[in-house]
Amino acid sequence: MQKLFSSVLAASLVLAFPVHAAAPKPAQQKQPKVQEAPLRAHLAFLSSDLLEGRGTGQRGGDLTVAYLETQALAAGLKPVSGKTFRQAVQIAGVKSLPADSSLRLEANGAALPASFGKDWVWAPGDAQAAHSLDAELVFVGYGTTAPEEGWNDFKGQDLKGKVLVMMVNDPQPTTAQPDRFGGKALTYYGRWTYKFEEAARQGAAGVLLIHTTPSASYGWSVIQNSWDNVERFQLAQGAVGTGLQGWLTDNTARALFKAAGQDLDALRAAAESKDFQPVPLKAKVAGEMKAAVRRIEQFNVAGVVPGTDPKLKDEVVIYSAHWDHLGKQGTDGDTIFNGAVDNASGSAALLAMAKEASLNPAKRSQMFLWVAAEEQGLLGSEAYATAPLWPLAKTAANLNLDSLNFIGVTRDIGAKGSERTDLGKMAEATAKAMKMVIAEARPDLSGGYFRSDHFSFAKVGVPAFSITSGSDYLGDKEAAKAKAAAYSKRYHQVSDEYDPSWDLAGMTQHAQFALNLGRMVADAPKMPDWKAGDAFGKARAK
Repeated sequence: MQKLFSSVLAASLVLAFPVHAAAPKPAQQKQPKVQEAPLRAHLAFLSSDLLEGRGTGQRGGDLTVAYLETQALAAGLKPVSGKTFRQAVQIAGVKSLPADSSLRLEANGAALPASFGKDWVWAPGDAQAAHSLDAELVFVGYGTTAPEEGWNDFKGQDLKGKVLVMMVNDPQPTTAQPDRFGGKALTYYGRWTYKFEEAARQGAAGVLLIHTTPSASYGWSVIQNSWDNVERFQLAQGAVGTGLQGWLTDNTARALFKAAGQDLDALRAAAESKDFQPVPLKAKVAGEMKAAVRRIEQFNVAGVVPGTDPKLKDEVVIYSAHWDHLGKQGTDGDTIFNGAVDNASGSAALLAMAKEASLNPAKRSQMFLWVAAEEQGLLGSEAYATAPLWPLAKTAANLNLDSLNFIGVTRDIGAKGSERTDLGKMAEATAKAMKMVIAEARPDLSGGYFRSDHFSFAKVGVPAFSITSGSDYLGDKEAAKAKAAAYSKRYHQVSDEYDPSWDLAGMTQHAQFALNLGRMVADAPKMPDWKAGDAFGKARAK
């Protein structure tokens, strides 16, 4: 393992430093071309056991940050501000302690049998170690306030101190309104993150989401793996969540509503109408909730290639990728979640792209940003958007890379979400120049646009999307499809490991598209904007 560390580090440094020692003069420079060799070297090292899965709050995460800032310097990047490539992100780690807690569900004065993990999960959303609860439950349908849809599930009722029970997903389309809430696609209103945020805005003491596999787009086991005996993370600064956050299985919710004298199916049907009114339940959450809480400091890593135009250099294009994965978990067998595809690939690609961009600066500045704690809820990118290193009004776009194409070269490239802004047409032009096409758009059933780091930028008005792999593979299509399908079983598993036999031509193509698109944005006469009427355009206008 020590030999691996030495060889990969040496290879990446050799690939980085000599190039800059003999950098060509501007007149000799050509269009930046991403090289596979440095990309592969960075990918191999970032996903190696030495970095222990790049876990938030773990030693592997600290080693990753040290590596990235060293390589950012080697690639020719400059610190965005001051002398450091680091941006501190203050995070609270929270782990529920059900054995030390007495939290329970009660209906009509009787406690319901509900075990932590199997029937429900919960944790403090405000990073406080202890809570004493005796709070009435109120069913609030989808828990949504959407003025543009004429929708308000709360109807001005005072819900302070209550625990809100909500459905996930959006109000469903109807024959009369086939496009309401995005039609078949999931909007941000349907995401669990929005539900937690809205409960806090309503002044609630807590929120419990009702899980079903169709509405959440994943099974209960995903909830268990994220909440049961697992440390969860949240930003330690900024907006504070409700004291209680959690989920109920569908069976537990049915039993609770029945014991409270309500029919859950009937209330679900009523919640599909904008006339729905909150329904107080003859039920409550009571008892003591205990959690282990610690505060840690993680870091985003950011470096910039200054622009060449006297005026446009004050504006910036940001390329981003999250450096973290799931770290080390458990004690038996393979305990390292290496995260080779997710997202050592994106982090490695940014380093390879930065090296080329620094040799041939654009008119606007270009920032390369590796964000922390994406796996914990986009925390690093949210922290950046809250305290940006570059003025948001002068940030032209964010192009995000998460889980790159390790399978092979494709005819298409994914640009879902680019159509919301001028970036859509620019992405099409970039693809055409590379003899590619934009992948066919499909309904975003799982809300993918709202689940990656670009979304933190979109929320504050920066045109943003994630560039994803295409699926129209050249060569042996059946073998490529089988390889892609096999990865779905390795996603977020210890088996997501780097394979030296991988053909990285597709990953290099993926990174090249991102760099070409970013260069087009960086050299354009004006910054891209949101399409008229897009909800995120309102933040840009402000």
